[in-house]
Amino acid sequence: MLVFMNWGFVIILFFSGVWVFSSKRKHLLMTLLSLEFMVLALFMFLFIYLNMFLYESYFSMVFLTFSVCEGALGLAILVSIIRTHGNDCFQSFSVLQC
Repeated sequence: MLVFMNWGFVIILFFSGVWVFSSKRKHLLMTLLSLEFMVLALFMFLFIYLNMFLYESYFSMVFLTFSVCEGALGLAILVSIIRTHGNDCFQSFSVLQC
């Protein structure tokens, strides 16, 4: 019974991240935060799944490493966009400037 509660919790976390991603799509910072939230929900899902079958946690550590690299890349893009454009609002960007 506890395993099904964990699955439900992870599914709720993931879909709340999807909801924030789709509703706050005007600002880059909010989209990056919601993507990181979804990655953490997927990490929890993977960790619960691997522990259920008594596998090693090596693959989950590789997944966590790649998600940290993805977060650092998103933060670097955010900083470069804020330095060039002044804010992170997508409405202020022009296709002709890029």
